[in-house]
Amino acid sequence: MKATRIAKVEPIAAHVGQRNLCLVKITCEDGTSGWGEAGLTGRDKAIVGMIDHFAPLLVGANPDAIGRIWQMLYRSQYFEGGRVITAAISAIDIALHDIKGKRLGVPVFELLGGQQRTHVPAFASTAREPDAQMIEEARTLVSMGWDCIRLSPSQHYTDEVFDPRRSIAETARWMIRAREELGTDVVLGVDYHHRLSVAEAASFCQRMPPATLDFLEEPIRAQTPAAYAQLRGMTDVPFAIGEEFSSKWDALPYIETGLTQFLRIDVCVVGGLTEAVKIAGWAEAHYLDLMPHNPLGPLCTAASVHLGAAIGNFAWLECRDTPVERCGFDAPGFFPVGPTLEGARYVVPQGPGLGVEVDEDALRASPARDVQATPLLRRHDGSVTNW
Repeated sequence: MKATRIAKVEPIAAHVGQRNLCLVKITCEDGTSGWGEAGLTGRDKAIVGMIDHFAPLLVGANPDAIGRIWQMLYRSQYFEGGRVITAAISAIDIALHDIKGKRLGVPVFELLGGQQRTHVPAFASTAREPDAQMIEEARTLVSMGWDCIRLSPSQHYTDEVFDPRRSIAETARWMIRAREELGTDVVLGVDYHHRLSVAEAASFCQRMPPATLDFLEEPIRAQTPAAYAQLRGMTDVPFAIGEEFSSKWDALPYIETGLTQFLRIDVCVVGGLTEAVKIAGWAEAHYLDLMPHNPLGPLCTAASVHLGAAIGNFAWLECRDTPVERCGFDAPGFFPVGPTLEGARYVVPQGPGLGVEVDEDALRASPARDVQATPLLRRHDGSVTNW
């Protein structure tokens, strides 16, 4: 493989499906280009600014030195870390893996240790708040081979007022009914989107019989591990935590002290494939499986599929375009070739790089929309609460 240098770094924010996607295209002097995607939905301008800030450091660098570039971007500006920085690094890191795979003529999973599984299992979400139709959607998924389903809590889709006490009472009733009607074979979880307090999350868990839920996702914010330790002592429901993590250091207390049972890291937020592989190895030593967050476009999905193919400790990958939920992020009009879903699992791509083709003209013709991307929730007393 002949040596080459990075010639150009271009961030592209585009509106795709229901939201903006923030991508980066890196082009080398030999003409090879790679694509990456950044997380942190709704912060597109900040990510674009951060990638533009990094671009002068990247132009002229050896694209094969992926680990060194990661360290340079993270450490060289003194104020290291933070989600804006690591989301930008994630996009760059994924693009560099795409480039290296293309230059070597191998899929990205070969750069991560090689293929360990024949396919990557996925989980699906119901697309409505708890009611009889939610259970019917789950039943449809089960009939189509999905063995892990994430249900939504009451008031999940509100864009105004969130009342946690009313939500946990209503949600617990429907979780009990869902388990009764769907049986014990299917894995059931619920995502509370870090909207609860410790007391509210504990009360929610205590309202349900044991084994009602197989996992509770993000019940509270993750900034204070001691709060999760307190909650861990008040319930035995397994936790799925980590979509907000921006580095291995964020994951440290949750892995080392058993505060989570599934790691929900997002490859487009945590620092790309370079950082995700390190966290996966660390988690394996503690018998924890990854269950990656994947609410973005096909570049995020493809990177997550390659990660899932290459590591031993993997549970399910989030999928947001399923028979009962269509978010429109995969968007073949923008990405003519992307990850392939067969039933309830992703096919592991065998072509060079990530295996995603991008219609750059279509992306540039659909600029990011300058709108409020997420609701600004309040409680009944008018105070601000988490979305």
